[in-house]
Amino acid sequence: MEGMPFKLPLDVPVSELAAGEKQKLEIAKQLYLGRSFLVLDEPTSVLTPGEAQDVLGLLRAMTRSKWLTVLMISHKFHEVTAFADDVSVLRKGRHTGSGKVSALDHKAMAAMMIGDQPITTLDSRTPHDASAPVVLAVKSLRAPDRSGLKSINIESLDVRAGEIVGIAGISGNGQKEFLEVLAGQRQRQAGEITVKQAPYRATRVQSRELNVRYIPEEPLSNACAPRMTVAENLSFRTFDVDESGMPVNWISMSTMRAYAQRLVSQFRVKTASLASPIASLSGGNVQRAVLARELTGEVDLLIVSNPCFGLDFSAVAEIRARIMKARNKGAAVLLMSEDLDELLELSDRILVMSEGALVYETPTAAADVNTIGQHMAGHA
Repeated sequence: MEGMPFKLPLDVPVSELAAGEKQKLEIAKQLYLGRSFLVLDEPTSVLTPGEAQDVLGLLRAMTRSKWLTVLMISHKFHEVTAFADDVSVLRKGRHTGSGKVSALDHKAMAAMMIGDQPITTLDSRTPHDASAPVVLAVKSLRAPDRSGLKSINIESLDVRAGEIVGIAGISGNGQKEFLEVLAGQRQRQAGEITVKQAPYRATRVQSRELNVRYIPEEPLSNACAPRMTVAENLSFRTFDVDESGMPVNWISMSTMRAYAQRLVSQFRVKTASLASPIASLSGGNVQRAVLARELTGEVDLLIVSNPCFGLDFSAVAEIRARIMKARNKGAAVLLMSEDLDELLELSDRILVMSEGALVYETPTAAADVNTIGQHMAGHA
């Protein structure tokens, strides 16, 4: 690990690592094993800008020294142009073009990636009212991390209606535990969480009454029942109430299917059938299905974690557009992401989480990537 440009906890079971930490571990493991050929799928999606440069620079030096051959799968044009020699593009499982990186520009690569399919664009960012009501407030929050030896400490965090507050940080710095506390999946030791000035314990009744929605990382395992059908997963929030929100005495499968069909059409979820297990969908379509469920109806608070992790170019654009649309409709959005480009594109304010605490804040309009990266790495 001393030769790696990132650090990992060596005394924590792999099953307890965050998604980003698992990815870093796999990179380190393969290099340690002395592989001569590596296949890397979005290898920098969970690294700081500095770490990404260091990791890809290390791999580039090894390839130039003839020690290593790398096949890298990435949707980040600047990484492809900076570190790759040749590029090939796949679209819907088909090869659509290849060439020397030096002979292609971003426009040519994008055309190969999406063809004539229109890319969803972000809505224009509506002006944010600094006096808008606070929807989510966190004060003096303390909770144990997964090791039980350290705590996350959030002194103060407010998210107002109609704004996106982004939380940047290297995977494993408390973001996962913070989200679990907000979702009611981890017990807090101290502190206060309020939603619309009401004490919040993240019960199903409260989340329904206060219009709180969650989109966690790895949605198939954290927001779905994988073996249940697409229709059933889409109906988790509504199966036991009628259109007015009143409890029903009898669960109607036909009503569930009709509701699910409407969401599948509106959010363009590609599935062979509403009766298919949701685990049979691609990662992008699982994410679309979770978005459809969580963003349908009134949303006052949206808590999102790494919404575009590992998704393709088109799915990323669509999901980011949906989040921006929710913000423009007045939702307060807390966006935790290890993709700094995503935070810079979507957020009104960016905070950095390091060692379980919020250590830096900046308006996005005044954000400096290097400064954010230094705080993420704990070097500021």
